[in-house]
Amino acid sequence: MRKLILILSFCLIVGTCHGMSILAQQDSTWTLEKCIEHALNNNIQVRKSGLSIQQYLINAEEAKAQRFPSANASFNQNFNWSKSNIAGESGLKGSNGSNYSVNSGVTIFNASRLTALIKQSELSIESGKYTLETTKESISLSILDAYLQILYAEEQVNNSEKQIESTTSELNLAEERLALQAISKSDYAQVKSQLASEKLTLANSQSQLVIAKVTLEQLMELPVTDNFNIAHPDLTESLNQNRIPDVKLVYETALAIKPQIKNAAINKEIASLDEKVAKAGLFPILTASAGISSGFTSLSNESYVGQLNSGIYPSAGFSLSIPIYQKKQVKASIALAKIGYQNAELSEFDTKNTLRKSIEQACVDVRSAQIKYEASRENYSATLEASVLSDEKFKQGVINSVDYLVSKTNLIVAESELLQSKYNLIVSYKILDFYMGIPLSL
Repeated sequence: MRKLILILSFCLIVGTCHGMSILAQQDSTWTLEKCIEHALNNNIQVRKSGLSIQQYLINAEEAKAQRFPSANASFNQNFNWSKSNIAGESGLKGSNGSNYSVNSGVTIFNASRLTALIKQSELSIESGKYTLETTKESISLSILDAYLQILYAEEQVNNSEKQIESTTSELNLAEERLALQAISKSDYAQVKSQLASEKLTLANSQSQLVIAKVTLEQLMELPVTDNFNIAHPDLTESLNQNRIPDVKLVYETALAIKPQIKNAAINKEIASLDEKVAKAGLFPILTASAGISSGFTSLSNESYVGQLNSGIYPSAGFSLSIPIYQKKQVKASIALAKIGYQNAELSEFDTKNTLRKSIEQACVDVRSAQIKYEASRENYSATLEASVLSDEKFKQGVINSVDYLVSKTNLIVAESELLQSKYNLIVSYKILDFYMGIPLSL
């Protein structure tokens, strides 16, 4: 009975593990959207940008707190000894005392320096958010590229396998014809060499597929495994959309939505506040202070509590600090702040200029990719038709192996060019959509 229970328990565990394995395999199929989501949640750069925003929030709270009064409490306990001469005898006489005080101070006027610093801290938070969005967009594009590289490599592998299957069939036929002395050993050797070449191509394609998967897994911060599989969306339906992109329209749209543009504008505003902070050094600083203190000394005959009650001394006052000569420190700070603002202006212009150039290139890429795809598709159709006729002629012995291999090589080249032009077109569309604010998806 005990053995039966152990056997049933073992079967249950195995069945459960097998079921979990199946679920794990199902869950291991990654769509593009899932890959991007996982990468954005786990990427180190994204997480560091999030931490930077938290730092900006803390700095902003600290800057706002400078408007409020400060408060400090202090306590001092002192022990003193003095030399005395009583009744002809000298010695040290000791005493002790205590002091208690509470003080507070607040800045009344500093030429809006605190206001500018608070505004800068708030703008830094916004800048951090736009930096985070820029990082996310960059990673999303990298994920898209790596994802499409896997799909491209997989199609290359499939095409290579089909070519090997076809050439293997032709090699078997050539072997039979060689046995019948219908072809020469040279023709047979050429077909055999073609098969070996195609097997090498397959090995290279498989290697590229493995590298593409590793690249995507690393971008997603995933450990590299052999069970990593991606979804295969239908990319053939209405592949060529015959777009005619308007550079001006795309650029205006991107200017309004892209985080790097907004970030550049905020950085310029932060730089303009640097000059206000520096100019505040030219004006006086007015502060107010107040406090209260009391104390006790053992030299007095009054009680401890009595001394504290009778020795309360409140105080209040104002302090005005007027800058007279500061060794050109303020003047230099103002000059540097102006240069910093000019630099921020140039950075904003450069960011917009870079965006414009990228969009111009993206629009050109779309047009050229569409033309290249249509030309490659027509070339492949014509080459495929010629290759089918060549296969029939080779089987019938009408043409030799040289002509057959030339036709087959042309088909392989045409198929490779079509595949490359297909994915170039897809990438060009996705990049254009990216600048238009359309979420990346397949």
